[in-house]
Amino acid sequence: MAATTPLVSEASHPSPTQFSKTTCVKKLAESPSLTSIPSTYAFTKDPQEDEAVSEDPEDPIPVIDFSLLAYGTPDQRSTIIQELGRACKDWGFFMVINHGVPERLIERVIEGIRGFFDLTEEEKREFEGKNVLDTIRCGTSFNTSLDKVFFWRDFLKVIIQHPHHLHFPNKPAGFSEVSLEYCQRIRGVVRELLKGISESLGLEASYIHKAMNLESAGLQAFVANLYPPCPQPDLAMGLPPHSDHGLLTLVTQNGIGGLQLKRNGKWVNVHALPNSLLVNTSDQLEVVSNGKYKSNVHRAVVNKKATRISLAIVNGPPLDTIIGPSPELVKKESSQPKYIEIKYKDYLGLHQTNKLYGKASLDRIRISNDVM
Repeated sequence: MAATTPLVSEASHPSPTQFSKTTCVKKLAESPSLTSIPSTYAFTKDPQEDEAVSEDPEDPIPVIDFSLLAYGTPDQRSTIIQELGRACKDWGFFMVINHGVPERLIERVIEGIRGFFDLTEEEKREFEGKNVLDTIRCGTSFNTSLDKVFFWRDFLKVIIQHPHHLHFPNKPAGFSEVSLEYCQRIRGVVRELLKGISESLGLEASYIHKAMNLESAGLQAFVANLYPPCPQPDLAMGLPPHSDHGLLTLVTQNGIGGLQLKRNGKWVNVHALPNSLLVNTSDQLEVVSNGKYKSNVHRAVVNKKATRISLAIVNGPPLDTIIGPSPELVKKESSQPKYIEIKYKDYLGLHQTNKLYGKASLDRIRISNDVM
């Protein structure tokens, strides 16, 4: 099928592999004759657990004031560290305010992402990549060679390995520079958050940084997502329930909601505070804390009115770092390791080359009966 052929009727639906090579969701959504989604996008949801709820005003999503963590008095910092620990343990998610990342910088990187997705199909094809682990890759869904159902999402993914491999697409103009600046600022926020999380676990502030070889190196995955309006949002899914592969994932968006997180068996709609950063605790934090802090399961839903753009920065250790439970924590709590040790590069490969759902990758390295 030619790349210019609109995909709007049941009779013309190609296989996922064929479709992934020809059409992005943005192009499909912009087709004037689109009134229903192709069958390749019909996502089966579990009706028993699919009900979404707004956050409970009596138990709201935690908010962490970064300025008090980084610059507060000893008493203020101690209080924030306790709040950070509770957020990691009870939610696996929190919002960060007063983080110091300029609002205009966030706006510029979102504008750059929009500009990238507005490139022609031919221009974007320069960055398609050949492999799911390529350092720069754009595409649709998650892993089209495995996805039986496509997700209503186009993406750009850039793997950054500090301090040497810092390459972004050279289109649109200025996008590379603003994206790199944003990643550097996020890295600084993550550094302070991990210090506080280390202390909340009863460890030295520098423990996670030293254990993960983060002091002069580290990996970031810059994951830009475009979720166009969908004519049948109840039948489609932006991204399915999943946890992230790193330590912490920091998310920002263009003001359009769609992120939901799993808590106590229900989906909670995330209503981001203005100029806040949304933080997911991720798989490697669950591993290093030996299960004390759980990685958060979340998903992206779509709507029929507005395009949502989100940017997730997944922050992890250098690829050759061996990840495992903290020996100090295991000894301190008189417990046994609950996860096998694994090289981060191997875990990343496991996560990116398998079906994206729940904690499938983490379950592969779990060595106890501990449940999510």
